[in-house]
Amino acid sequence: MDGHAAAREGSAVFDLPDRALIAVSGPLRQKFLHNILSNDVASRTAGQGARAALMDVKGHLLAFLRVVVDPGEILLEVAGGQADAVEQALVHYRVAAPVRFARPPLAVIGLLGPGAADILRGLGADVSDLVPESHVTADLAGTPMRVVRASDLPAGGYVLYVPVDAREAVITALRDKGTFPIERAALDVLRIEEGLPWFGPDVTEENLLHETLLVKELHSSTKGCYVGQEVIARLEARGGNVNKLLRGLRLAAPCAAGDAVHAAGKEVGRVTTAGVSPELGAIAMAYVHRSAAEPGTAVLVSSGPATVARLPLRDR
Repeated sequence: MDGHAAAREGSAVFDLPDRALIAVSGPLRQKFLHNILSNDVASRTAGQGARAALMDVKGHLLAFLRVVVDPGEILLEVAGGQADAVEQALVHYRVAAPVRFARPPLAVIGLLGPGAADILRGLGADVSDLVPESHVTADLAGTPMRVVRASDLPAGGYVLYVPVDAREAVITALRDKGTFPIERAALDVLRIEEGLPWFGPDVTEENLLHETLLVKELHSSTKGCYVGQEVIARLEARGGNVNKLLRGLRLAAPCAAGDAVHAAGKEVGRVTTAGVSPELGAIAMAYVHRSAAEPGTAVLVSSGPATVARLPLRDR
């Protein structure tokens, strides 16, 4: 069985070395984060969580975060190698707030597939009632860990926070239970199929949240002010109109990340992630100028003709 099939039919495991955790403590930690992040943090209770964006005052994205609420602290899972930038921003915005930041020595592991929940239950983690971003603690083969239902992972994924020195032991224990190791290329195909952009390959500090199509997932329209809120509110008032949008591409032949997208003789976008799906053939995600972003629009990439498609390309 290959990695794609394992994720769709069984269970698959992989390391996430570009993700890191920041622990936020102090009596006003929740209020502090609520005031700077794009999503509602204040209403989350212990065992719950949320995904959110950290932006600058001009609305440019600095990072995607998973907020994991515990009784004594809040863990921020930072994607895309942005932990240093996030910590610098937190320190900048802290001013006189009684909050503290630390880097716990924890690694992040991903677990995917319809069989993942049974694997975790068999190893002592009761994940039956987990909704996206909620979490439980467990003991896996003698190793304490946290299991989080992760909405940014394809195939009904979970992230596991484990001690750095136990990473290999945990992965081995999962594989011994029948979990298949998945390569990054197969993981990227799964993400494209389900329309899941990640900070780093698909999202950078040049992007606005509306361009990523993640406003509903990462933004609360009912909370008060936060960093970048004025830009989000202005775009919402204008119908969310931005110059480029993240789209899927159905291709005649495989392309590569960074390939230009052309329409009517002009460059209208760039591919961010590409791969070949066993179900859908050659596919990609790309930012496409709004003039060519309508699903069904014929475009060209370096490998040949392609068709713009709405994400996700398959049901999640």
